[in-house]
Amino acid sequence: MLTVVLALLAALSNASASVLQRRAATDEPEGGTGLRQAVRWLGHVLRRPHWLAGTTLLALSTVLQAAALGTGGLSLVQPLLAAELLFTLVVGSVVFHRRPDIRTWLAFAALAAGLAMFLAAAAPASGRSTASAGRWLPLAGVLPAAVAGLAVAARAVRGAPRAALLGLASAISFAATAALLKEVTGSVQNGLGAVFTTWHPYATAATGVVGFLLLQSAFRAGTLAASQPTLTVGDALTSVALGWFLFGEQIELGVRIAPEVVGVVLMGAGSIGLARAPSVAGGWDTASGARDGPGTDPQRPVPQES
Repeated sequence: MLTVVLALLAALSNASASVLQRRAATDEPEGGTGLRQAVRWLGHVLRRPHWLAGTTLLALSTVLQAAALGTGGLSLVQPLLAAELLFTLVVGSVVFHRRPDIRTWLAFAALAAGLAMFLAAAAPASGRSTASAGRWLPLAGVLPAAVAGLAVAARAVRGAPRAALLGLASAISFAATAALLKEVTGSVQNGLGAVFTTWHPYATAATGVVGFLLLQSAFRAGTLAASQPTLTVGDALTSVALGWFLFGEQIELGVRIAPEVVGVVLMGAGSIGLARAPSVAGGWDTASGARDGPGTDPQRPVPQES
């Protein structure tokens, strides 16, 4: 239960950080397209209270994720982080005064039900707190090769397929980052000095940066609706596989495969629906006409989710 609470709080913190930082960006009027104007605009945004609060919550989400991984399994924590989309809808709708429509709520229900069905059927069991070096060695070649292969394949296509491939590459990177973070938290019992004399914390930071850059590329390549399903489902399934291979975590199979597959399908469908909602995908400044913030049109009506 502690692991579930910590993972959900991490998802909530990450969702709130995204909403608050985008709120700060929409509150600051565009300052032109030149480099000097862009730097000036960024300087103003960084001083916004919403941006500072979002940055604090982003750091808190990392701490909460590490704490969750320290108390529970990778195959439980990472799928639970998919709840970030649910929290983003709720927080974004409140902050930007945008009422979700029935299709958005159906997507919300699909993702929530799919996540609950998958975890209830899989019943992930915690394994070891750390993995042996022999387990990490083959992954040092397999995971980078998989990410590189997806990135190369993405260059050959455009639009939604490219965004989906880059989203999957990002998902694998984020799952690997979480696995490395779990290794770091499991090594803390040996002392902080012992932790920083190993390669794991540095690999965690490097892999996280790669995942972040790939995610930004996915966002630029196509719509969030194209990349989010592969990101959400890919992260969850890759984490389950890494949890099994590295830490000996187990999930139920046999007759439970059917509800697990249904749960994964519902998660993917819910991700697509929520990714199309402005309260999740962005563009919230178009919903803020009722607010009297800078850069908004007070005459613009507040539309519902589309």
